[in-house]
Amino acid sequence: MPDIRLSPAWSAPSVVGMEITERVAVLGLGRMGLPLARRLSGAAKELVVWNRTSGRAAGLTGAASPEEAVRGAGVVVTMLSDPAAVAEVADRFRPALAPGTLWIDMSSIGPAAVAEQHAQLPYGVDLVDAPVLGSVTAAATGSLVVYAGGADQALDRAEPLLAHFGRVVRCGGPGAGAALKLVMMGAIVTAVTAVGEALAVADRLGVPAARARHALAAGPLAGVMARIDSTDADFPVRLAAKDLALADGGPVFTAALAALAPLCADPARAELDLATAAG
Repeated sequence: MPDIRLSPAWSAPSVVGMEITERVAVLGLGRMGLPLARRLSGAAKELVVWNRTSGRAAGLTGAASPEEAVRGAGVVVTMLSDPAAVAEVADRFRPALAPGTLWIDMSSIGPAAVAEQHAQLPYGVDLVDAPVLGSVTAAATGSLVVYAGGADQALDRAEPLLAHFGRVVRCGGPGAGAALKLVMMGAIVTAVTAVGEALAVADRLGVPAARARHALAAGPLAGVMARIDSTDADFPVRLAAKDLALADGGPVFTAALAALAPLCADPARAELDLATAAG
């Protein structure tokens, strides 16, 4: 069983004024990557960013390529969409990583992909997998949960930077953070799709929607209903389906993935928040 330890009690003021003295490169400025980079912009002594689609730097210092971004950086942070994106971008910047560099991958890619990247690390480079739980608002306010896996010395070095993003959970060795993220997402996504089906049954049986939703919110599924009713969550259905597929679960996860398939088949609906799966 992995060693799962919470970092010391975290609150936003604990990192205010804490300077990151190393040059930091952030690669990937999507929904989550951009607010994370902004969190570091006032803390890192030097910050450079890169995104595959240009024009996303939003006032931050941008690089023309991944290799340019990581050159001279002591810490590299990646927040990319899936294992294929991480592999493609890493192939570009890996040769430019100097001994002593710490790579923190915050993408949700699963432990197998993390192991593949570990196997290709240049000499003297450490990798911490640190996917997060929480949405865009939590990223902007520094209130995410960060699941971190890696060697102890790498986690010790990564944790002060990760604390700018939220509460750090040290999960164990390499890949342990990525594994716990899939466990969490499998449970959350499956629960949301199950509630969606329950609401459909309520409609078929003539139970008023408001009554059904109130009853669900007042019971053991209160947390799931709070996620469904959230007005600031922004986690696309396609990424929820990606995480569920990476979890590679049994019949329940498979059924939830099938329930998401019609949404994923429509490019516009695939970008909607996961709550869409609840109807």
